[in-house]
Amino acid sequence: MQLSESWDWEKGERVVTESLAPMPEHKWQEEIHVSPDGETAAAIVCIDDGEFGLRMNDTVHDNTFDKAWKPGFTPDGRFCALVQQDEEWTLAENGEPWDERYGFMWSPLFSSEGGAVATAVQQDMAYGMSVNGVAWDTLFENANGFALSDNGKRTAAVVQTRSIGQADLISFREGVFTVAVDGEAWESTFMNAWDPVFSPYAHRVAAQVRLSLYDYTVAVDGTPWPIHFQCTWEPCFHPNSSAVVAPVRQGGKWGIAEDGNMLWKPVFFNCWHLQYAPDGSRLYAIVAPEYGKFTVAQDERAWNVLAPVVTELTVSPDGSRAAALGNHDNKAWHVMVDGKVWHGRYDMAWKPVFSADSRSVGCRVSSNGKYAVVVNDNTVGGEFDKAWDPAFSPDGSKVLIRGMRNNALLRIVADVPR
Repeated sequence: MQLSESWDWEKGERVVTESLAPMPEHKWQEEIHVSPDGETAAAIVCIDDGEFGLRMNDTVHDNTFDKAWKPGFTPDGRFCALVQQDEEWTLAENGEPWDERYGFMWSPLFSSEGGAVATAVQQDMAYGMSVNGVAWDTLFENANGFALSDNGKRTAAVVQTRSIGQADLISFREGVFTVAVDGEAWESTFMNAWDPVFSPYAHRVAAQVRLSLYDYTVAVDGTPWPIHFQCTWEPCFHPNSSAVVAPVRQGGKWGIAEDGNMLWKPVFFNCWHLQYAPDGSRLYAIVAPEYGKFTVAQDERAWNVLAPVVTELTVSPDGSRAAALGNHDNKAWHVMVDGKVWHGRYDMAWKPVFSADSRSVGCRVSSNGKYAVVVNDNTVGGEFDKAWDPAFSPDGSKVLIRGMRNNALLRIVADVPR
C-alpha cells in the first residue's frame, strides 16, 4: 500500500494553518517544514535563551531542549529533530525523545518505506549508528558514509578498524578502512572505502574501495572485484539479479562495469548516478559525452540535449522514462524529461517527481524570490512565498501542492495537466 492512499485527495484549496508567522512569545523561529501529506507544518522555535521547542501547526510540544537541529519529516509523517538535553543528544519524534542518549548525533536517515529512523552517533569518542534509538553493539574509532536500507532493517557505514598515528603512511597503505554492516565490520580492509549501498532487499552491501595508490574497484560483502580500475563511483545493485554495476574509469575514460566486466564501453568524460528501471530492464546514468557537457544516457545511448551541469536523475516507476535537472552558468535551471527540455527557466529547481502511472512529472521551482510547482511543463496552483515538492495521487490523476502565501499554509489538490 502506498502511503499516499490514505491522504485526502478531494479537489480544491484548503487553508491548513492560518498563520505560520513566528509566535510573539518566541525569540525566533527556524525554517518551516511540511509533512508529505500537507497536513502539518513544523519548525524548531527558540522559546528563550538555551531553550528550544518543536512547533507543529499552531501548537508547541511541551518538551523543551537545550539545542535542536536537523529537523525533517519521515515519509510516514513524523516530525523528527536531533535534540540536546543535559548535554546529551538524542532524537525527538513528534516532540518525544528517544530513551537512549549519546555524546553527539548527526546525519538523520529515514527509510523510504517508512518506519525506521537512523542517525550517526558518537559515544565516548567511538562512532557508529543508531536505529530507532538502539545503537550498534560495536562502535569504531572513525565512521562515515552512513547508509540505511530502503526497508529500514539494516545500516552500514565506512569505519576505521585500527588506530594509525600521524603521517603513518605504511599503515594507511596497508589498509585500515572497511565497511561495517549493522555494526559488524567486513574482514577485508582497504586504503579507502566510500558510499556503501544495499541491495533491494538489504541482503547484500557493495562499496567503492581503493586498493593501492592507483587501483580502485568495488567490494561486495567484503570481496573486491578481481578487476581493478583507475577510479570508481558509487555502485548499484540490479533489482532482480545478483549483479552489481558501477561507473569505472579505464584508459582515461568512463564506462560502466558489471561484476568487474565492462558493460558500457569507457567512452565518456564522466559517468555516475546510476539508476535501474525497477524491473532491471533499463540502466540510466548521468554522463559527459564531451568534456564539461553532461546529459542522461539510457543503456549507453546518450540524450542529445547537453548542459554544463546535470543532476537529480529520476527514473519513472515503470522504468520507461527519466527526468533530470540541467543548469547553464548557475543562472538558468531547466527540467529535462526523456531527452527534451521544458520551456521554463528558473533560479532554482528541485528533484523531479513522477506519478505512479509514469505519465506525469512534477517539479518545485523558484524564480525572483517566488516558488511554484510545474507539472508536465505547466504551472499548477500559482505562485507561493514558499513551496514544497509535489506529490501525485495513487492513480496519477491529481497532484498535491503544498505552499505558503502570507504565512498561511495551503493544501491544494488539482487535476494533473496533460
